[in-house]
Amino acid sequence: MLTMGSFIKIHPADTVAVALKDITAGEKIHLNEKETLAVLEDIPFGHKAALADIRPGEDVIKYGYSIGRAVCPIEKGNWVHSHNLNTNISEHQEYEYRPLAGAGNLCEESLVPSMAADVRATSAKPAISSGTATEPCHFFNGYLRENGDAGIRNEIWIIPTVGCVNKCGEKLARMANDRFRPMAVDGIFCYTHPYGCSQLGEDHLYTQRILAGLVRHPNAGGVLVLGLGCENNNISAFREVLGDVDTRRVMFLNTQDVENETEAGLNAIEQLISYASECKRRPIPVSKLKVGLKCGGSDAFSGITANPLIGMFSDKLVSEGGTSILTEVPEMFGAETILMNRCVDEGIFHKTTALINDFKGYFLRYGQVVYKNPSPGNKKGGITTLEEKSLGCIQKGGNALVSDVIGYGSQATVPGLNLLNGPGNDIVSVTALAAAGAHLILFSTGRGTPLGGPVPTVKISSNSQLAARKTGWIDFNAGVLLKGRDIMEVRDSLYQLVIETASGRKTCNEIGDYREIAIFKDGVTL
Repeated sequence: MLTMGSFIKIHPADTVAVALKDITAGEKIHLNEKETLAVLEDIPFGHKAALADIRPGEDVIKYGYSIGRAVCPIEKGNWVHSHNLNTNISEHQEYEYRPLAGAGNLCEESLVPSMAADVRATSAKPAISSGTATEPCHFFNGYLRENGDAGIRNEIWIIPTVGCVNKCGEKLARMANDRFRPMAVDGIFCYTHPYGCSQLGEDHLYTQRILAGLVRHPNAGGVLVLGLGCENNNISAFREVLGDVDTRRVMFLNTQDVENETEAGLNAIEQLISYASECKRRPIPVSKLKVGLKCGGSDAFSGITANPLIGMFSDKLVSEGGTSILTEVPEMFGAETILMNRCVDEGIFHKTTALINDFKGYFLRYGQVVYKNPSPGNKKGGITTLEEKSLGCIQKGGNALVSDVIGYGSQATVPGLNLLNGPGNDIVSVTALAAAGAHLILFSTGRGTPLGGPVPTVKISSNSQLAARKTGWIDFNAGVLLKGRDIMEVRDSLYQLVIETASGRKTCNEIGDYREIAIFKDGVTL
């Protein structure tokens, strides 16, 4: 990356640069010793300026890749955004497997070669042990479950099989949290949703699989599955999807079958607390750790600071035998070939092409174009096209080879970088990551969000202004990278925060009690 005073140029081949502050028309920016950029229009913070004249139909280059084509003449110094730039993404594309040369688990290629060069140049330095960065940790203090899984929290979860018992579950959680203080576990939480009945086919199965993934999740030391009794997803039907469970850890209650569902529920929770309290924190290798990768409320700096930083964390986790999970399939459109060419073998490549094409097919079944993204907030933050958003989004996956592709509602079982089928919607994808087994989620944001899932949701700001303004939302500031902080030092700081979070440190969403789930809806409601 090249910082030019008020602008930053990400890749040597780029024909645009990103404004580091609001720029006024008439300002002159020194691009190098010989060249000056005369800014022709006001350019908002995070938005793009043309570094060269661009003809209609010509590709606009950012991150070293096309982010769309000019729809009219763009002069050097013009503001580049939705009024003069359009997407190149199409509904149908043929893919060919072109694997990149790799070494070990990590691929030598990079989306941003200039950043990769900076990392390689500093990687021989010793780990930073002063300031906010520390020596790398290879263990976290977690809970080893009897089936061999590891958890980073020891909570009691109430999982309704159907929306009809949501309020019963919420009431149980409130009363149990009051009755059983001081708490021998990390808290009692109910995760409500509106589904579990009046759904058909795959849509109904999506609900069952997500709920089953949550019931199995090792962050829950005990789970109360709360049913009504007459729903499609009744407890008997749900148990067929759930499979075998330890009935000391998972208990079931049909509210229609008891005279007083509140007392019956509290009795069950008391037993679950007694069982869960026997499990104590102990050192566990980071190879057991599964981390979800997510971005939401993105701005132009998400792909420059927070997402590449998360990608570097992911590479480190993978190199130590851990698992990272990347989702938001529609935000891979336009950058998918970068992931496809990093697939560990041709079989995973074909699973990745199916992942992309099937999600495009979902859009088309409902008569929608596949490039509707970015959102209004993304555009206000400086992101113009879907490929621009996607090129920034996939950087959360770092440079690791893609080891597996998993379906919506399925669990990650192969260490390394996994691609998870799921939409871009924040709470739906956070829920899918948790159900896939993510112990915590690294969530980058440029505009901010308080959202939290059923697992700790670490918010990473792409810019320092957001971090300073929303201290109750943001756990980590990646905006310091724009001020010249060493990226390896910042990566080690993030790594340490993850270890501390896995060992019990509360995230902002936990402190604020921002916890919820949402399930993907794709079908008829009776």
